Order: sequence, then C-alpha cells, then structure tokens
Amino acid sequence: MALVPYEEGGGWAARQLHSPSATFHFASRTIRLQQDWRRLGVAAVVWDAAVVLCAYLEMEGIDLRDRSVIELGAGTGLLGIVVTLLGTWTVSVSRVLLSPLGARVTITDRVAALEFLESNVQANLPPELRPRAVVKELTWGKDLDNFPPGAFDFVLGADIVYLEETFAELLQTLEHLCSEQTVILLSCRIRYERDLKFLKMLRDRFSVYEVHYDSSKDVHIYKAQRGSRKDDF
Repeated sequence: MALVPYEEGGGWAARQLHSPSATFHFASRTIRLQQDWRRLGVAAVVWDAAVVLCAYLEMEGIDLRDRSVIELGAGTGLLGIVVTLLGTWTVSVSRVLLSPLGARVTITDRVAALEFLESNVQANLPPELRPRAVVKELTWGKDLDNFPPGAFDFVLGADIVYLEETFAELLQTLEHLCSEQTVILLSCRIRYERDLKFLKMLRDRFSVYEVHYDSSKDVHIYKAQRGSRKDDF
C-alpha cells in the first residue's frame, strides 16, 4: 500500500482507486478483489507495485513450492493470493505441473485491515489451498514475538515504504524475520527523497540489488539478503 494524495474525481487513476472492485489474471486464474477506499483508505486498494511484483514472480518462474513466505502490509491481499497460487505449480518446457508441496504463505497487515484482507483471500483461493494461506496481524516492530525469528524463505512487500516514521520498525521487522538464506523482495515506486533514505537504511543491514524495473508503471523491485550474498533464486 502507498500514501498518495488522490482527489475524488481526479482522473483514471483516482477512479480505479475508488472502484469497489478490481480484477486481475495470474497463475492461470482470474482474481477478483474487493476495494474499500472510503472505509480503509490506502490499505484497501490495489497499487501498481503489487501488480508488478506478482507479474515478476510469475514471469521469472521463481520456485515457491514448499517455501515459507510472508507478506508485509498486504492490503487487499493480491500478492499473497498470487504467491499461494504460484506456490503450487512450476512450469516445464511443455506444460504447467502441479506440486503436492505448495508454499506456506503468511499474509499480514494491521488489525484494522484483517477482516477485509481475509475476505479477499478466502474468496480467491480454492478450498484445498486455503489452509496454506494464513492471515495474521503484524504491526511492524510490535508483534514480532508472534513470528519465529528467521523462519521465512521469502519476505515480500509491495509499496510499503512511504511513511518515514515507520522505517525503523520496518527494518527491525525485516531483521527479525530473516535468516542468512531469506530473500527479501520489495516492490516500490520511488516518490520522495525519504524513500531513498529507507533504501540506504536497508543497505546498512542487507545487501540490496535492483532486480527489475517496470518503466510503464515506474516501479522498482529490490532484492535484499543478509551479508554479501548475491544468490540466484
């Protein structure tokens, strides 16, 4: 999610944000999400950074099978839903193969957004996959005892870097969730000088590389890991 000053009636982008629903196609499925800008604001609309990160994970064929994944600031749940779906299959030369070992996905946000988030997740996952996607409260820097340290293979975030007062707590949360092997993928649009400040803070603790840039949406994807590792997925 991101904080951007859109006004009512402010063109196509504003109409998309204020629409009660949004539809996407990922992992060979149609995903229909409810939006609720008036009630929940930035936490209840789909931002470009989430769409770009979903497309990146699918196009790159990143293997999420039997991986433990956590999403921070999930908002509408698009990214967590897509990761759960992608975590059940891999692409061979000729066809898509389903795996019995799907990804284990924890989809998090603050308590005010959880009911809305849970409804989108439940509506867009088939019954057999719902147990693999857990919606859970996480306020950065505050609920860390509810999450085992270093237990995740991937930590994902889309447009979660925008409020400078949350930067220290976000960094603390990333450090808690990550082991030496954990891959962080952050998708964001660099809107303000303070966004670059967070990237500098992140580079002080992790090795950070830009792995993708979508020029049509002006969205960057950064990969971060502890130490000096630059491993392939």
